[in-house]
Amino acid sequence: MPNNHLYDHDIVSIKDFTKQDLEFIFRSTDKISTLRPNEKSELGKGRTLGYIFYEPSTRTRMSFEAAMASLGGSSIGIFDPKSSSIEKGESLADTIRIIDLYSDVIILRHPLDGSSRFAGELSRNPIINAGSGSEEHPTQAMLDLYTMLKEKKKINNLTIGIVGDLKYGRTVYSLLYALANYNVEVHLISPSILGIRKESIYDIRKKLKLYEHSQLEDILPKLDVIYVTRIQRERFPDIQEYEKVKGTYTIDNNILTKAKPDVSIMHPMPRMEEISHSIDDTNNAIYFKQAAYGKELRAALLALVLNENPI
Repeated sequence: MPNNHLYDHDIVSIKDFTKQDLEFIFRSTDKISTLRPNEKSELGKGRTLGYIFYEPSTRTRMSFEAAMASLGGSSIGIFDPKSSSIEKGESLADTIRIIDLYSDVIILRHPLDGSSRFAGELSRNPIINAGSGSEEHPTQAMLDLYTMLKEKKKINNLTIGIVGDLKYGRTVYSLLYALANYNVEVHLISPSILGIRKESIYDIRKKLKLYEHSQLEDILPKLDVIYVTRIQRERFPDIQEYEKVKGTYTIDNNILTKAKPDVSIMHPMPRMEEISHSIDDTNNAIYFKQAAYGKELRAALLALVLNENPI
């Protein structure tokens, strides 16, 4: 594939990607996902993915592992810091340098903003940011857009509601920066204490049509996509503040009756009480499809990072 700018490069921030870059990734995902298994398994054959998760993960870690396996490669890593030398006090720098010796590409999740950028300066091999602090989760934003493209057949001209924890949710910030490449209308719905951090989206406010609300019902009939986020107890400095806002929004059958018949419900997962299990089997619920697309898109990203011309 010509003009593969991802080859041997880090994936640290969605801000580093233009609309052209994103669409190249989406086309690559479509092509690589349709390869025959024996062709696909050549793209990572003999290569090793190393992962380091300082925070818990289910979908991101497992989708990267499954993606690497589909490319014919293998995975090694740390998913529980207590089972590694991190528990003994080993620094991030030393951990990165060690896993860099054993891997061809490294996936990192860390609670500090800027951690993946720092790791990229140390590592010989490419770093892929699997979540850094409360600011970045670039591959989640990519798969979110890819899900919209596959399920809604477009991204431009969608009206999107982002609901829940907009202050601490790192998926929200990466998603907003990705959406700034498109002509969309975005409605931000949250309790006042969980509103978007203005300083974190300062440079894209003029690129996006952004509106803020505290009530979902106010804007519900306009929305093509409802992107729901979990109110994250672990990021609250004061647990009493969490108790005040937990359960503020719940997407259920009653909500669906007030929305467009074809509204799509997305969630980066894990979910708690913000989406009722009663809507899981409706056509509106696409969050499990969203998780499935994660494997395909991350397989494409790994193929692009590891191969100059993957197909």
